[in-house]
Amino acid sequence: DSGSCRPKSRHVRHCHLRVIDNQNLTYLVYFRNFRMPLRLDIKRKLTARSDRVKCVDLHPTEPWMLASLYNGNVHVWNHESQQLVKSFEVCDLPVRAAVFVPRKNWIVTGSDDMQVRVFNYNTLERAHAFEAHSDYVRCIVVHPTQPYILTSSDDMLIKLWNWEKQWLCQQVFEGHTHYVMQIVINTKDNNTLASASLDRTVKVWQLGSPTPNFTLEGHEKGVNCVDYYHGGDKPYLISGADDRMVKIWDYQNKTCVQTLEGHAQNISAVCFHPELPIVLTGSEDGTVRIWHSGTYRLESSLNYGFERVWTIACMRGSNNVALGYDEGSIMVKVGREEPAVSMDVNGEKIVWARHSEIQQANLKAMPEGIEIKDGERLPVAVKDMGSCEIYPQTIAHNPNGRFVVVCGDGEYIIYTAMVLRNKAFGTAHEFVWAQDSSEYAIREGTTTVKVFKNFKEKKSFKPEFGAEGIFGGFLLGVRSVSGLALYDWDTLELVRRIEIQPRHVYWSESGELVALATDDSYFVLRYDAGAVQAAREQGGDAVTQDGIEEAFDVLGEVHESVRTGLWVGDCFIYTNSVNRINYYVGGEIVTVSHLDRTMYLLGYVAKDNRLYLGDKELNIVSYSLLLSVLEYQTAVMRGDFETADKVLPTVPTQYRTRVAHFLEKQGFKQQALAVSTDPEHRFELALQLGELEVATTLAREAGHTQKWRQLAELATTKGELGLAQECLHQAQDFGGLLLLATSAGNADMVRKLGDSAESTGKNNIAFLSFLLLGELDKCLQILIDTDRLPEAAFFARTYLPSQISRVVGLWRESLSKVSEKAGQSLADPKDYENLFPGLTEAFKTEQYLEPERRSQLPASAYVNIPANHERNAVEEMKTAEVSGRFHYRPPGVAPEDHLLTGAGDEEHSTHTIPQADNLAAYSYVLPPTQLPAAATTQSASAPPPVTSQEDDDLDLDLDNMNLDDIDTSFDSWYEPPMPELEPEVKAPPTTVPDVTEQTDLKPLPEPVPG
Repeated sequence: DSGSCRPKSRHVRHCHLRVIDNQNLTYLVYFRNFRMPLRLDIKRKLTARSDRVKCVDLHPTEPWMLASLYNGNVHVWNHESQQLVKSFEVCDLPVRAAVFVPRKNWIVTGSDDMQVRVFNYNTLERAHAFEAHSDYVRCIVVHPTQPYILTSSDDMLIKLWNWEKQWLCQQVFEGHTHYVMQIVINTKDNNTLASASLDRTVKVWQLGSPTPNFTLEGHEKGVNCVDYYHGGDKPYLISGADDRMVKIWDYQNKTCVQTLEGHAQNISAVCFHPELPIVLTGSEDGTVRIWHSGTYRLESSLNYGFERVWTIACMRGSNNVALGYDEGSIMVKVGREEPAVSMDVNGEKIVWARHSEIQQANLKAMPEGIEIKDGERLPVAVKDMGSCEIYPQTIAHNPNGRFVVVCGDGEYIIYTAMVLRNKAFGTAHEFVWAQDSSEYAIREGTTTVKVFKNFKEKKSFKPEFGAEGIFGGFLLGVRSVSGLALYDWDTLELVRRIEIQPRHVYWSESGELVALATDDSYFVLRYDAGAVQAAREQGGDAVTQDGIEEAFDVLGEVHESVRTGLWVGDCFIYTNSVNRINYYVGGEIVTVSHLDRTMYLLGYVAKDNRLYLGDKELNIVSYSLLLSVLEYQTAVMRGDFETADKVLPTVPTQYRTRVAHFLEKQGFKQQALAVSTDPEHRFELALQLGELEVATTLAREAGHTQKWRQLAELATTKGELGLAQECLHQAQDFGGLLLLATSAGNADMVRKLGDSAESTGKNNIAFLSFLLLGELDKCLQILIDTDRLPEAAFFARTYLPSQISRVVGLWRESLSKVSEKAGQSLADPKDYENLFPGLTEAFKTEQYLEPERRSQLPASAYVNIPANHERNAVEEMKTAEVSGRFHYRPPGVAPEDHLLTGAGDEEHSTHTIPQADNLAAYSYVLPPTQLPAAATTQSASAPPPVTSQEDDDLDLDLDNMNLDDIDTSFDSWYEPPMPELEPEVKAPPTTVPDVTEQTDLKPLPEPVPG
């Protein structure tokens, strides 16, 4: 018999068994021990052409790259915006060293003038400068914890400077016999540093000791560069020299463990990457070579045509690498920054890879009673599970959480999740799980996809347009140059081809929804499995070369870049490129939290109502996200309101408003009003729904002026004038109250409003209210009280001629305080009657209109009242005077002294308002009566001019006036008189009084109350 056994190592490719006898077994094993390449993606992020770059550095928190130039300048580039953000003119000689000091907001430079300069990169001011060496300054490093910088120079010295002691030189390291080209501090021991010198040695120093601990010799020419290995598993140093060799040293055994050859010119820069298992070397041959730090195999060689390479800079926590060349600087991103980490389906254990070490964190083992706050690092206990034989680039649990797969170096290994026991392995560029926990697929190269079931290969196929990427879930997704093709896991039949190239595909737990995330947006689609089954049964035209058209419906597109995502019910939760946690449900995007750094979703634990995330340093944080809220929103989106009503009582009160906003955006405003607990939101909803009673209650509780105004507008729209009046009163909206009172024709309301407005200083509203009521004395007094004396004078001239002298006197007194001469130039009509022709008629007309101003007519009389612009008040007064219906009573004369002989007091003492049954009763003044011919021809001589004995200056001013150009009549303000009506004249006058002058004195139109 013959058979095969499962190898326990991924390096064993064949294992045959031969049975010798029942007791002895012989195994013949063939080993193929090799490693696949890392296959790291390398993308150029910034290209900055400039003069020769001698040094580069990266800022730990800002997206900045620092470059010091041979021409004496220092540039700071933003590698995200591709912009030069800062520039410093340091000196006229080469600046060979420049570093960031983030804790002090500094840039420290060293140049060929032997000076060290310190600049504040916020203000661009030079903070300090001093001469550090007696020759060129070659390198500057900053101590990670102490206030120190160390400098090396062509004077063969290394010096330590303390900036807290006025840049005191605290220590000098002597021992090199040639230029000291570079120094570097040990990341595992901050008190140790190494130096590279052209004396062909690497020396290791201890802070506090002026002599070196030991010297590493082996290079045949001068050593230009040195760096420490950042991991804790190897005590290694790397050095590069003019002998074109790169050597890796064990500084504990003081031996050379590896020599890297391949560069064609001097080695100018070397670097152990702090995050990736790679070594970077730069040479004057213009290339940057990337080597595997475990196998020392060459992984990639970069040549951007920028001539010689001078410097390389990396930074912990970032995959960015800065390169300095003869013709500028370049930044590249090596590999993926997303950590290799995965959470099981139960949300209990998190597995991650730190370099090649696999570790596990148990969320259930956190200390009891600890208060978990959103965004705070969780104190999880970390357990070492063992070392992985490949460098993990991705880690993923299968759907039931029993297995975990590690993929990297072009291979995959499936382990048991509990004890990291090897279950299966193979070569693959990508690995994805199906929804069925026992099924998975791998991609080999760009042409072949294989599907496995229970760790055995089930099918293999070559997609029509190739395979650049694969995605797991309910359907097997294959990305190619033509788009995304989705296949059935069982039959590998094409379900649908979609013409987009997503970076990620996320399926919901039910398999009904899927999110396709591209570089700058994502699409949410609904998958109809029933339509797919029906199309397959129907056959024919239902299945095209692009699959089944009815398989997917597009629900929405959101222009956001998804970094990581997952589904909870019908809610798609994701982190975006601007570090926010959002979730999408029903076309609405809800922000859960803003993040202070880049985070990656791990999973959602329903029993804890918490969302777990991790960062690049594998710190685990969580945020509260209620499952009841997500379930309620899911039920609403599915139209299952019965379930939604059952879930709603489980939603805490503080989250009801968020649910209400969701309902509002879905168009369920009535339900949103019932659910919301935020008074502001409920008030807005009540206004939108026209719920006056609810809105009134909320407005009374809030007591905000703006709410009363909004409610008043709604009440007016709905015809609830009583409520509108109350709202306007609560809001102290006098303008609105005036509009409402005049619209309703409520004179009492206008009067009360005028009094209230006057008492609260709302003078415009008070003035207009009294003007509408005909209470002109109050209008005049408001103008006087507000020191609007010029306006008061013109108002009196127009409406109250009897008050002109009083107002002019006040005006003159006020103006004299500013200019005595200007005050005296004001003419009082009683003193200069010759300057005011028609003044007597104005007095008479004022007295004639006074009873009518006090009368109030119903608004219904408007249609029968002549328009104001059609009337001539002066002519009406004269007609009434001729007909005997009006007798002028001069100021200061008692009514009984001015009665005509033979006429009754009742008839002749005052102007009588006609009865309501007469048409003229609807007018403020009686219609004009046709004058007898004798009356129209009769005229009186003008009164003699009044002379005044004023001072010479005033006379001179008056003489210089062109009084003929002053139009003092009212004709220029008024329209032609209204057509005459034939009034009913009860009794003709016994005598016709004299009409002294035919000058038309036309007052401004009178308002009609109501």
